[in-house]
Amino acid sequence: MSAGTAGTSGFAVFGTPLGHCGIAWRAGTVVRSLLPEADAGAVRSRLAAAVPDGTEDEVPDSLRHVIDGVVSLLRGDAVDLSEVPLDLASVPAFQRSVYAFVRTIPVGHTVTYGDVATHIGEPGAARAVGRALGANPFAPIVPCHRVLAAGGAIGGFSGPGGVSTKQRLLTIERAHGDQPALFDL
Repeated sequence: MSAGTAGTSGFAVFGTPLGHCGIAWRAGTVVRSLLPEADAGAVRSRLAAAVPDGTEDEVPDSLRHVIDGVVSLLRGDAVDLSEVPLDLASVPAFQRSVYAFVRTIPVGHTVTYGDVATHIGEPGAARAVGRALGANPFAPIVPCHRVLAAGGAIGGFSGPGGVSTKQRLLTIERAHGDQPALFDL
């Protein structure tokens, strides 16, 4: 592997307390991040597909804090990843607005799909919020696991391991589904 540079495309697989995660970048901006999986090869394959012009490489110094932050978050530390630069160029406007709001939810707090829809000015769009989060290419940087169904029910989760992974992430963050919505705090 060569030393990664911010101006090139690449990806890296890295270990966390919960398994292998991955990050892909282009020009110093994250284009994909993946939740932990047991199989490093599966993570590597998905990252290679996300940046077909990239190669597996060392993470650029400008993005090293992202890996450190994800590892710390999955260890149970209260880490704020809301300033990580994301490539949203191919993300539809509705999804961008969902992701922007979800990135403001602090570690250990939750909101509902309906709360997100209301906050972004789309009341009644809770299902669309769920679909947007199901397509989230930046987990856990965009912490979709912090969004619950109405009444604090766990809701769905499209990441590896499904709902059990979502529950595990919330447990690590010491989140409680009976909390008030973020903007009611």
